[in-house]
Amino acid sequence: MKSVFQSIKNLPQDVLDQLDDLITVRKLKRGDFLLKEDQVCNEIVLIKKGILRSFFFNHQGNEITNCFAFENEFMGSFSSFITQKVAEENIQALTDTEIEVIQKEGIEKLYSSSIYWQEVGRKIAEIEYVTLQKRMISFQKLSGTQRYEELYQNHKNYIQQIPLQYLASYLGVTPRHLSRIRKAIL
Repeated sequence: MKSVFQSIKNLPQDVLDQLDDLITVRKLKRGDFLLKEDQVCNEIVLIKKGILRSFFFNHQGNEITNCFAFENEFMGSFSSFITQKVAEENIQALTDTEIEVIQKEGIEKLYSSSIYWQEVGRKIAEIEYVTLQKRMISFQKLSGTQRYEELYQNHKNYIQQIPLQYLASYLGVTPRHLSRIRKAIL
């Protein structure tokens, strides 16, 4: 986590060392839940190894994948984390996953300790906002094929590890259509 924070904002070593007592390492087995939709999110995680998926159930009871997170990416139910209300999504490990965890109280402690941490928090919020906006716009501007191509370009090494139905749900296409897209591209 230190290296990711350092890449976001060049931090003095003593400021970076404040993380030492706040970060814990956890392992999740494939299928384990990091968070369920009836829980409040009190931690943000950085993926060291593996893949996490965020999903919810729509009004028809269908599972909708809204996010994947890969190595060196953050994951959490950010709206639940900020509001301290129950999450509307589930977060599940798609593979055996190793994560670094920082609790909300640890983040609050960092924010109050230094303007450096406030800047890091702001930059992470900006990155998450831009990511969310790009995803929303992609559904309005791009075809399912184009969304798959973009995901494939950015995360080629992980695509084969994600079950077809989750990928299809994430891309907003049927599994059958995704199979056709994959055959055309590969």
